[in-house]
Amino acid sequence: MAPGRVVEWRLRSTAAAAADTDGTGDVAGRRASFNQDKHFTVAEESRGADDPVASWIAVTFEVAGTLDERALTRALLAFVRRHEVLRCEFRRLAGELACEPIDAAELALDAVPVAAFDSSEALRGFLVDRFKRSIDTLSWPLFTMGAVLREDSSTVYLAFDHIVCDGLSMPIVVHEVQSAYEALRRGEDIDLPAAPSYLDFAEEQRRRYLSIDADDARLGYWKAFMARGGDEFFPRFPLELGVEPGRMYPIVNEASPLLDAAEAEVFEKACRAVEGKPFMGVLAAVAVCLREAGGPGVYRGFMPVSERGRAGWANSVGWFVNTMPIEFDASPGRDFAQVMAAVRAGFGEMMDHIDVPFVRAWQLLAPVEFAARSWPYPVNFFSYIDIRKCPGAERHEDWRPTSHVWSARANGACSWFQRDADGLHMNSIYVDTPAARRTMADFQEALRQTVREIARHGSLRRPVALAAPRRPLGAPLDTAPYARRS
Repeated sequence: MAPGRVVEWRLRSTAAAAADTDGTGDVAGRRASFNQDKHFTVAEESRGADDPVASWIAVTFEVAGTLDERALTRALLAFVRRHEVLRCEFRRLAGELACEPIDAAELALDAVPVAAFDSSEALRGFLVDRFKRSIDTLSWPLFTMGAVLREDSSTVYLAFDHIVCDGLSMPIVVHEVQSAYEALRRGEDIDLPAAPSYLDFAEEQRRRYLSIDADDARLGYWKAFMARGGDEFFPRFPLELGVEPGRMYPIVNEASPLLDAAEAEVFEKACRAVEGKPFMGVLAAVAVCLREAGGPGVYRGFMPVSERGRAGWANSVGWFVNTMPIEFDASPGRDFAQVMAAVRAGFGEMMDHIDVPFVRAWQLLAPVEFAARSWPYPVNFFSYIDIRKCPGAERHEDWRPTSHVWSARANGACSWFQRDADGLHMNSIYVDTPAARRTMADFQEALRQTVREIARHGSLRRPVALAAPRRPLGAPLDTAPYARRS
Protein backbone atom coordinates (compact mmCIF):
# COMPACT_ATOMS: atom_id res chain seq x y z
CA MET A 1 0.00 0.00 0.00
CA ALA A 2 1.40 3.39 -0.98
CA PRO A 3 2.10 5.68 2.01
CA GLY A 4 0.12 8.79 2.88
CA ARG A 5 -1.82 10.59 5.58
CA VAL A 6 -4.01 8.34 7.76
CA VAL A 7 -7.45 9.40 8.96
CA GLU A 8 -9.72 7.16 11.04
CA TRP A 9 -13.43 7.29 11.73
CA ARG A 10 -14.31 6.63 15.36
CA LEU A 11 -17.79 5.34 16.11
CA ARG A 12 -19.65 6.38 19.27
CA SER A 13 -23.12 6.24 20.74
CA THR A 14 -24.77 9.53 21.67
CA ALA A 15 -27.20 7.81 24.06
CA ALA A 16 -26.80 7.31 27.80
CA ALA A 17 -26.12 3.79 29.10
CA ALA A 18 -29.01 1.48 28.39
CA ALA A 19 -31.46 1.09 31.24
CA ASP A 20 -32.88 -2.20 32.50
CA THR A 21 -36.02 -3.14 30.68
CA ASP A 22 -37.15 -6.02 32.89
CA GLY A 23 -36.13 -4.84 36.38
CA THR A 24 -33.76 -7.76 36.98
CA GLY A 25 -30.48 -6.08 36.22
CA ASP A 26 -30.33 -7.68 32.76
CA VAL A 27 -30.87 -5.67 29.62
CA ALA A 28 -33.49 -7.44 27.55
CA GLY A 29 -31.86 -8.03 24.17
CA ARG A 30 -31.64 -10.45 21.32
CA ARG A 31 -29.61 -13.66 21.31
CA ALA A 32 -26.45 -14.26 19.33
CA SER A 33 -26.05 -17.01 16.74
CA PHE A 34 -24.29 -20.28 17.54
CA ASN A 35 -21.18 -19.12 15.66
CA GLN A 36 -21.10 -15.87 17.61
CA ASP A 37 -21.68 -17.55 20.98
CA LYS A 38 -18.78 -19.98 20.50
CA HIS A 39 -16.46 -17.24 19.23
CA PHE A 40 -17.27 -14.99 22.19
CA THR A 41 -16.86 -17.86 24.66
CA VAL A 42 -13.37 -18.64 23.35
CA ALA A 43 -12.44 -14.97 23.74
CA GLU A 44 -13.76 -14.92 27.31
CA GLU A 45 -11.90 -18.06 28.31
CA SER A 46 -8.69 -16.96 26.60
CA ARG A 47 -8.79 -13.61 28.38
CA GLY A 48 -9.36 -15.32 31.71
CA ALA A 49 -6.39 -17.62 31.13
CA ASP A 50 -4.20 -14.72 29.97
CA ASP A 51 -3.86 -16.56 26.66
CA PRO A 52 -5.52 -14.19 24.17
CA VAL A 53 -6.79 -15.53 20.86
CA ALA A 54 -6.89 -12.76 18.28
CA SER A 55 -7.95 -12.59 14.64
CA TRP A 56 -9.42 -10.16 12.18
CA ILE A 57 -10.87 -9.97 8.67
CA ALA A 58 -10.17 -6.78 6.75
CA VAL A 59 -10.79 -5.27 3.35
CA THR A 60 -9.10 -2.41 1.51
CA PHE A 61 -10.20 -0.62 -1.65
CA GLU A 62 -9.16 2.37 -3.73
CA VAL A 63 -10.86 5.72 -4.26
CA ALA A 64 -9.60 7.72 -7.23
CA GLY A 65 -8.90 11.44 -6.96
CA THR A 66 -8.86 13.68 -3.91
CA LEU A 67 -10.96 12.11 -1.16
CA ASP A 68 -14.15 13.90 -0.13
CA GLU A 69 -13.88 13.23 3.60
CA ARG A 70 -17.37 14.51 4.36
CA ALA A 71 -18.95 12.22 1.75
CA LEU A 72 -16.99 9.21 3.02
CA THR A 73 -17.99 9.99 6.60
CA ARG A 74 -21.65 9.95 5.59
CA ALA A 75 -21.19 6.76 3.55
CA LEU A 76 -19.49 4.92 6.42
CA LEU A 77 -22.12 6.03 8.93
CA ALA A 78 -24.90 4.90 6.60
CA PHE A 79 -23.18 1.53 6.24
CA VAL A 80 -22.97 0.98 10.00
CA ARG A 81 -26.55 2.11 10.55
CA ARG A 82 -27.79 -0.23 7.80
CA HIS A 83 -26.41 -3.44 9.33
CA GLU A 84 -27.76 -4.13 12.81
CA VAL A 85 -25.03 -6.65 13.69
CA LEU A 86 -22.41 -3.88 13.48
CA ARG A 87 -24.32 -1.90 16.12
CA CYS A 88 -24.45 -4.75 18.64
CA GLU A 89 -22.89 -4.92 22.07
CA PHE A 90 -22.47 -8.51 23.23
CA ARG A 91 -22.83 -9.56 26.86
CA ARG A 92 -23.29 -12.80 28.75
CA LEU A 93 -26.74 -13.17 30.33
CA ALA A 94 -27.85 -16.29 32.20
CA GLY A 95 -25.46 -18.46 30.24
CA GLU A 96 -26.52 -17.20 26.82
CA LEU A 97 -24.90 -14.51 24.74
CA ALA A 98 -27.15 -11.49 24.27
CA CYS A 99 -26.58 -8.87 21.61
CA GLU A 100 -28.05 -5.47 22.32
CA PRO A 101 -28.20 -3.30 19.17
CA ILE A 102 -27.64 0.42 19.56
CA ASP A 103 -30.33 2.47 17.85
CA ALA A 104 -29.13 3.60 14.44
CA ALA A 105 -30.14 7.21 15.07
CA GLU A 106 -27.96 7.32 18.20
CA LEU A 107 -24.71 6.64 16.34
CA ALA A 108 -22.19 9.30 15.42
CA LEU A 109 -18.93 9.13 13.50
CA ASP A 110 -15.93 11.37 14.10
CA ALA A 111 -13.05 11.78 11.64
CA VAL A 112 -9.74 11.77 13.53
CA PRO A 113 -6.35 12.56 11.94
CA VAL A 114 -3.87 9.88 13.04
CA ALA A 115 -0.45 10.22 11.42
CA ALA A 116 1.43 10.63 8.14
CA PHE A 117 3.71 7.93 6.76
CA ASP A 118 6.41 8.30 4.13
CA SER A 119 7.07 4.59 3.54
CA SER A 120 4.90 1.57 2.80
CA GLU A 121 6.76 -0.46 5.39
CA ALA A 122 5.99 1.99 8.20
CA LEU A 123 2.35 2.24 7.11
CA ARG A 124 1.95 -1.54 7.02
CA GLY A 125 3.43 -1.89 10.51
CA PHE A 126 1.04 0.74 11.82
CA LEU A 127 -2.03 -0.93 10.29
CA VAL A 128 -1.16 -4.41 11.56
CA ASP A 129 -0.63 -3.03 15.05
CA ARG A 130 -3.77 -0.90 14.81
CA PHE A 131 -5.98 -3.81 13.84
CA LYS A 132 -4.59 -5.98 16.63
CA ARG A 133 -5.07 -3.33 19.30
CA SER A 134 -8.39 -1.84 18.23
CA ILE A 135 -10.42 -4.99 17.57
CA ASP A 136 -11.51 -6.79 20.71
CA THR A 137 -14.22 -9.47 20.67
CA LEU A 138 -15.29 -8.48 24.19
CA SER A 139 -15.81 -4.76 23.58
CA TRP A 140 -17.69 -2.53 21.13
CA PRO A 141 -17.14 -1.35 18.43
CA LEU A 142 -16.00 -4.58 16.86
CA PHE A 143 -14.37 -3.01 13.82
CA THR A 144 -12.19 -0.09 12.80
CA MET A 145 -12.45 2.21 9.77
CA GLY A 146 -9.91 4.52 8.17
CA ALA A 147 -8.23 5.72 5.00
CA VAL A 148 -4.77 6.51 3.69
CA LEU A 149 -5.04 9.84 1.86
CA ARG A 150 -2.84 11.03 -1.00
CA GLU A 151 -3.15 13.85 -3.53
CA ASP A 152 -4.50 11.70 -6.34
CA SER A 153 -5.98 8.64 -4.58
CA SER A 154 -6.90 7.10 -1.25
CA THR A 155 -7.00 3.58 0.17
CA VAL A 156 -9.96 2.93 2.48
CA TYR A 157 -9.67 0.14 5.05
CA LEU A 158 -12.17 -1.58 7.31
CA ALA A 159 -11.17 -4.39 9.68
CA PHE A 160 -13.67 -6.52 11.62
CA ASP A 161 -13.78 -9.07 14.36
CA HIS A 162 -15.12 -12.35 12.94
CA ILE A 163 -18.10 -12.16 15.32
CA VAL A 164 -19.82 -9.61 13.07
CA CYS A 165 -18.91 -10.81 9.59
CA ASP A 166 -17.56 -13.52 7.31
CA GLY A 167 -15.45 -13.58 4.15
CA LEU A 168 -18.40 -12.95 1.84
CA SER A 169 -19.27 -9.84 3.84
CA MET A 170 -16.13 -8.12 2.52
CA PRO A 171 -17.35 -7.61 -1.09
CA ILE A 172 -20.63 -6.32 0.37
CA VAL A 173 -18.71 -3.77 2.46
CA VAL A 174 -16.82 -2.51 -0.60
CA HIS A 175 -19.90 -2.33 -2.80
CA GLU A 176 -22.03 -0.48 -0.27
CA VAL A 177 -19.46 2.05 0.91
CA GLN A 178 -18.23 2.83 -2.60
CA SER A 179 -21.76 3.06 -4.04
CA ALA A 180 -22.89 5.33 -1.21
CA TYR A 181 -19.77 7.50 -1.49
CA GLU A 182 -20.15 7.94 -5.25
CA ALA A 183 -23.88 8.74 -4.94
CA LEU A 184 -23.22 11.36 -2.26
CA ARG A 185 -20.47 12.92 -4.37
CA ARG A 186 -23.03 13.29 -7.17
CA GLY A 187 -25.51 14.88 -4.76
CA GLU A 188 -27.85 11.87 -4.91
CA ASP A 189 -29.50 9.79 -2.21
CA ILE A 190 -28.04 6.42 -1.26
CA ASP A 191 -30.02 3.68 -3.02
CA LEU A 192 -29.20 0.10 -2.03
CA PRO A 193 -31.23 -3.14 -2.07
CA ALA A 194 -32.79 -4.50 1.12
CA ALA A 195 -30.41 -6.09 3.65
CA PRO A 196 -32.29 -8.05 6.35
CA SER A 197 -30.64 -8.13 9.77
CA TYR A 198 -28.28 -10.95 10.68
CA LEU A 199 -29.90 -10.86 14.13
CA ASP A 200 -33.12 -12.14 12.55
CA PHE A 201 -31.17 -15.00 11.01
CA ALA A 202 -29.58 -15.80 14.39
CA GLU A 203 -32.95 -15.71 16.15
CA GLU A 204 -34.51 -18.11 13.65
CA GLN A 205 -31.50 -20.44 13.89
CA ARG A 206 -31.65 -20.65 17.69
CA ARG A 207 -35.40 -21.17 17.66
CA ARG A 208 -35.02 -24.15 15.34
CA TYR A 209 -31.96 -25.85 16.83
CA LEU A 210 -31.42 -24.85 20.45
CA SER A 211 -33.73 -27.59 21.75
CA ILE A 212 -32.34 -30.54 19.75
CA ASP A 213 -30.30 -33.25 21.50
CA ALA A 214 -27.72 -35.81 20.43
CA ASP A 215 -30.43 -38.31 19.47
CA ASP A 216 -32.06 -35.98 16.94
CA ALA A 217 -32.43 -37.67 13.55
CA ARG A 218 -31.06 -34.56 11.82
CA LEU A 219 -27.61 -35.42 13.19
CA GLY A 220 -27.55 -38.72 11.30
CA TYR A 221 -25.26 -37.41 8.55
CA TRP A 222 -22.73 -36.18 11.09
CA LYS A 223 -22.85 -39.46 13.03
CA ALA A 224 -22.30 -41.52 9.88
CA PHE A 225 -19.35 -39.33 8.91
CA MET A 226 -17.83 -39.76 12.35
CA ALA A 227 -18.36 -43.53 12.32
CA ARG A 228 -16.40 -43.86 9.09
CA GLY A 229 -13.55 -41.82 10.59
CA GLY A 230 -12.92 -43.66 13.82
CA ASP A 231 -15.62 -41.71 15.70
CA GLU A 232 -13.66 -38.45 15.40
CA PHE A 233 -15.72 -35.32 14.86
CA PHE A 234 -12.87 -33.44 13.14
CA PRO A 235 -11.38 -34.82 9.89
CA ARG A 236 -7.59 -34.75 10.20
CA PHE A 237 -5.29 -32.93 7.82
CA PRO A 238 -3.43 -35.93 6.37
CA LEU A 239 0.07 -34.49 5.82
CA GLU A 240 2.92 -33.84 8.24
CA LEU A 241 3.01 -30.34 9.77
CA GLY A 242 5.40 -31.00 12.63
CA VAL A 243 3.03 -29.91 15.42
CA GLU A 244 2.86 -31.14 19.00
CA PRO A 245 -0.51 -32.03 20.56
CA GLY A 246 -2.04 -29.21 22.56
CA ARG A 247 0.38 -26.56 21.33
CA MET A 248 -0.41 -23.43 19.30
CA TYR A 249 2.11 -21.88 16.89
CA PRO A 250 2.80 -18.60 15.10
CA ILE A 251 1.48 -18.66 11.56
CA VAL A 252 2.54 -18.29 7.96
CA ASN A 253 -0.02 -16.21 6.04
CA GLU A 254 0.46 -16.87 2.34
CA ALA A 255 -1.25 -16.06 -0.95
CA SER A 256 -0.27 -17.42 -4.35
CA PRO A 257 -1.80 -17.63 -7.85
CA LEU A 258 -2.63 -21.04 -9.27
CA LEU A 259 -4.11 -20.08 -12.66
CA ASP A 260 -4.23 -16.82 -14.60
CA ALA A 261 -7.53 -15.55 -16.01
CA ALA A 262 -7.26 -17.39 -19.33
CA GLU A 263 -6.21 -20.65 -17.68
CA ALA A 264 -9.07 -20.37 -15.19
CA GLU A 265 -11.56 -20.07 -18.05
CA VAL A 266 -10.18 -23.19 -19.70
CA PHE A 267 -10.17 -24.97 -16.33
CA GLU A 268 -13.86 -24.16 -15.90
CA LYS A 269 -14.66 -25.57 -19.36
CA ALA A 270 -12.80 -28.78 -18.46
CA CYS A 271 -14.88 -29.08 -15.28
CA ARG A 272 -18.14 -28.42 -17.12
CA ALA A 273 -17.21 -31.06 -19.70
CA VAL A 274 -17.41 -33.73 -16.98
CA GLU A 275 -20.60 -32.26 -15.45
CA GLY A 276 -18.89 -30.46 -12.58
CA LYS A 277 -18.42 -26.92 -11.35
CA PRO A 278 -15.06 -25.17 -10.98
CA PHE A 279 -15.01 -25.47 -7.19
CA MET A 280 -15.59 -29.21 -7.57
CA GLY A 281 -12.63 -29.41 -9.92
CA VAL A 282 -10.40 -27.60 -7.43
CA LEU A 283 -11.58 -29.89 -4.63
CA ALA A 284 -10.91 -32.95 -6.81
CA ALA A 285 -7.39 -31.67 -7.47
CA VAL A 286 -6.81 -31.02 -3.76
CA ALA A 287 -7.94 -34.54 -2.88
CA VAL A 288 -5.65 -36.15 -5.46
CA CYS A 289 -2.65 -34.04 -4.41
CA LEU A 290 -3.18 -34.91 -0.75
CA ARG A 291 -3.41 -38.59 -1.65
CA GLU A 292 -0.26 -38.50 -3.78
CA ALA A 293 1.60 -36.77 -0.94
CA GLY A 294 0.77 -39.63 1.42
CA GLY A 295 -2.85 -39.01 2.39
CA PRO A 296 -5.71 -41.52 2.13
CA GLY A 297 -7.62 -42.40 -1.01
CA VAL A 298 -10.89 -41.26 0.53
CA TYR A 299 -11.01 -37.51 1.01
CA ARG A 300 -12.51 -36.36 4.30
CA GLY A 301 -12.68 -32.67 5.18
CA PHE A 302 -14.66 -29.69 6.37
CA MET A 303 -16.21 -27.27 3.90
CA PRO A 304 -17.80 -23.92 4.83
CA VAL A 305 -21.07 -23.25 3.03
CA SER A 306 -22.73 -19.85 2.77
CA GLU A 307 -26.26 -19.66 4.14
CA ARG A 308 -27.07 -16.35 2.46
CA GLY A 309 -28.98 -17.81 -0.48
CA ARG A 310 -31.74 -19.54 1.46
CA ALA A 311 -33.84 -16.54 2.50
CA GLY A 312 -32.68 -13.37 0.80
CA TRP A 313 -29.58 -12.52 2.86
CA ALA A 314 -27.44 -11.80 -0.21
CA ASN A 315 -26.81 -8.16 0.77
CA SER A 316 -26.48 -8.64 4.53
CA VAL A 317 -23.34 -8.42 6.64
CA GLY A 318 -22.92 -11.19 9.22
CA TRP A 319 -21.50 -14.65 9.88
CA PHE A 320 -23.66 -16.63 7.43
CA VAL A 321 -21.45 -19.73 7.37
CA ASN A 322 -22.23 -23.32 8.19
CA THR A 323 -19.29 -25.72 8.21
CA MET A 324 -20.07 -29.23 7.03
CA PRO A 325 -18.15 -32.50 6.55
CA ILE A 326 -17.69 -33.86 3.05
CA GLU A 327 -16.35 -37.24 1.96
CA PHE A 328 -15.65 -38.82 -1.44
CA ASP A 329 -13.43 -41.41 -3.13
CA ALA A 330 -10.27 -40.12 -4.83
CA SER A 331 -8.37 -43.41 -4.78
CA PRO A 332 -5.60 -44.26 -7.30
CA GLY A 333 -6.65 -45.28 -10.77
CA ARG A 334 -9.65 -42.93 -11.02
CA ASP A 335 -9.60 -40.44 -13.86
CA PHE A 336 -10.77 -36.83 -13.64
CA ALA A 337 -14.36 -37.61 -14.64
CA GLN A 338 -14.63 -40.34 -12.00
CA VAL A 339 -13.20 -38.21 -9.20
CA MET A 340 -15.43 -35.33 -10.27
CA ALA A 341 -18.47 -37.63 -10.14
CA ALA A 342 -17.47 -38.63 -6.60
CA VAL A 343 -17.07 -34.99 -5.57
CA ARG A 344 -20.45 -34.15 -7.06
CA ALA A 345 -22.12 -37.02 -5.19
CA GLY A 346 -20.38 -36.15 -1.92
CA PHE A 347 -21.33 -32.50 -2.23
CA GLY A 348 -24.93 -33.38 -3.00
CA GLU A 349 -25.13 -35.62 0.05
CA MET A 350 -23.64 -32.86 2.21
CA MET A 351 -26.13 -30.26 0.94
CA ASP A 352 -29.03 -32.60 1.70
CA HIS A 353 -28.09 -32.29 5.39
CA ILE A 354 -27.00 -28.65 5.55
CA ASP A 355 -29.57 -27.49 8.10
CA VAL A 356 -27.95 -28.38 11.43
CA PRO A 357 -25.51 -25.62 12.50
CA PHE A 358 -21.90 -26.75 12.82
CA VAL A 359 -21.44 -25.37 16.33
CA ARG A 360 -24.58 -27.15 17.56
CA ALA A 361 -23.43 -30.48 16.07
CA TRP A 362 -20.00 -29.94 17.63
CA GLN A 363 -21.50 -29.23 21.04
CA LEU A 364 -23.75 -32.30 20.98
CA LEU A 365 -21.49 -34.88 19.35
CA ALA A 366 -18.03 -33.87 20.62
CA PRO A 367 -18.59 -32.16 23.98
CA VAL A 368 -15.01 -32.73 25.21
CA GLU A 369 -13.52 -31.04 22.14
CA PHE A 370 -16.23 -28.35 22.30
CA ALA A 371 -14.99 -27.28 25.73
CA ALA A 372 -11.52 -26.51 24.32
CA ARG A 373 -10.47 -23.13 22.93
CA SER A 374 -9.30 -24.51 19.59
CA TRP A 375 -9.78 -27.43 17.25
CA PRO A 376 -7.93 -30.41 18.76
CA TYR A 377 -5.45 -31.09 15.95
CA PRO A 378 -4.76 -30.07 12.32
CA VAL A 379 -8.06 -30.31 10.47
CA ASN A 380 -8.62 -30.78 6.74
CA PHE A 381 -10.41 -27.67 5.49
CA PHE A 382 -11.44 -26.48 2.00
CA SER A 383 -13.09 -23.18 1.09
CA TYR A 384 -13.88 -21.66 -2.32
CA ILE A 385 -15.32 -18.26 -3.25
CA ASP A 386 -16.01 -16.86 -6.72
CA ILE A 387 -15.62 -13.12 -6.14
CA ARG A 388 -16.93 -12.39 -9.65
CA LYS A 389 -20.43 -13.31 -8.46
CA CYS A 390 -20.42 -10.91 -5.49
CA PRO A 391 -22.19 -7.52 -5.39
CA GLY A 392 -20.17 -4.83 -7.15
CA ALA A 393 -17.91 -7.26 -9.01
CA GLU A 394 -18.31 -5.27 -12.23
CA ARG A 395 -16.44 -2.38 -10.56
CA HIS A 396 -13.62 -4.39 -8.98
CA GLU A 397 -11.14 -3.31 -11.64
CA ASP A 398 -11.67 0.31 -10.59
CA TRP A 399 -11.98 -0.27 -6.83
CA ARG A 400 -9.25 -2.94 -6.53
CA PRO A 401 -10.66 -4.53 -3.37
CA THR A 402 -8.36 -6.82 -1.39
CA SER A 403 -9.24 -9.12 1.48
CA HIS A 404 -6.86 -9.59 4.39
CA VAL A 405 -7.14 -12.36 7.00
CA TRP A 406 -5.00 -12.53 10.11
CA SER A 407 -4.81 -14.86 13.09
CA ALA A 408 -2.40 -14.78 16.01
CA ARG A 409 -1.77 -18.51 16.26
CA ALA A 410 -2.87 -21.86 14.89
CA ASN A 411 -2.28 -25.58 15.31
CA GLY A 412 -2.88 -26.70 11.71
CA ALA A 413 -3.50 -25.46 8.18
CA CYS A 414 -6.48 -23.83 6.47
CA SER A 415 -6.68 -22.95 2.79
CA TRP A 416 -9.11 -20.72 0.92
CA PHE A 417 -9.40 -20.72 -2.86
CA GLN A 418 -10.60 -17.60 -4.63
CA ARG A 419 -11.64 -17.03 -8.25
CA ASP A 420 -11.61 -13.45 -9.49
CA ALA A 421 -11.03 -11.54 -12.73
CA ASP A 422 -7.28 -12.28 -12.48
CA GLY A 423 -7.66 -16.04 -12.14
CA LEU A 424 -7.58 -18.67 -9.38
CA HIS A 425 -5.66 -18.07 -6.14
CA MET A 426 -4.76 -20.12 -3.08
CA ASN A 427 -4.60 -18.44 0.32
CA SER A 428 -3.34 -20.36 3.33
CA ILE A 429 -2.76 -19.87 7.03
CA TYR A 430 -0.65 -22.59 8.59
CA VAL A 431 1.70 -23.23 11.48
CA ASP A 432 5.18 -21.79 11.12
CA THR A 433 7.22 -24.96 11.51
CA PRO A 434 9.94 -26.31 9.18
CA ALA A 435 7.85 -29.38 8.39
CA ALA A 436 4.75 -27.30 7.60
CA ARG A 437 6.69 -24.95 5.32
CA ARG A 438 8.05 -27.94 3.38
CA THR A 439 4.70 -29.69 3.24
CA MET A 440 2.71 -26.65 2.15
CA ALA A 441 5.28 -25.57 -0.45
CA ASP A 442 5.26 -29.03 -2.02
CA PHE A 443 1.48 -29.28 -1.81
CA GLN A 444 0.98 -25.84 -3.37
CA GLU A 445 3.29 -26.57 -6.30
CA ALA A 446 1.72 -30.01 -6.90
CA LEU A 447 -1.73 -28.42 -6.86
CA ARG A 448 -0.66 -25.70 -9.30
CA GLN A 449 0.60 -28.31 -11.73
CA THR A 450 -2.54 -30.44 -11.29
CA VAL A 451 -5.06 -27.67 -12.02
CA ARG A 452 -2.99 -26.63 -15.03
CA GLU A 453 -3.02 -30.21 -16.28
CA ILE A 454 -6.82 -30.28 -15.89
CA ALA A 455 -7.08 -27.02 -17.83
CA ARG A 456 -4.81 -28.24 -20.64
CA HIS A 457 -5.84 -31.85 -20.99
CA GLY A 458 -8.82 -32.57 -18.70
CA SER A 459 -6.58 -35.00 -16.84
CA LEU A 460 -5.38 -35.46 -13.27
CA ARG A 461 -2.08 -37.00 -14.37
CA ARG A 462 0.79 -34.53 -14.45
CA PRO A 463 3.48 -35.21 -17.07
CA VAL A 464 6.82 -36.08 -15.49
CA ALA A 465 8.38 -32.91 -16.92
CA LEU A 466 5.83 -30.77 -15.11
CA ALA A 467 5.72 -32.61 -11.81
CA ALA A 468 7.04 -30.76 -8.76
CA PRO A 469 10.32 -32.25 -7.55
CA ARG A 470 9.97 -34.13 -4.29
CA ARG A 471 12.30 -33.06 -1.47
CA PRO A 472 13.34 -35.30 1.39
CA LEU A 473 11.73 -34.20 4.64
CA GLY A 474 14.95 -32.62 5.92
CA ALA A 475 15.96 -30.79 2.72
CA PRO A 476 16.18 -26.96 2.59
CA LEU A 477 13.04 -25.14 1.55
CA ASP A 478 12.96 -22.87 -1.51
CA THR A 479 10.28 -20.19 -1.49
CA ALA A 480 7.30 -21.25 -3.59
CA PRO A 481 7.20 -19.31 -6.88
CA TYR A 482 5.01 -16.19 -6.90
CA ALA A 483 4.22 -16.59 -3.18
CA ARG A 484 3.35 -13.45 -1.26
CA ARG A 485 3.55 -13.72 2.51
CA SER A 486 2.05 -11.19 4.88
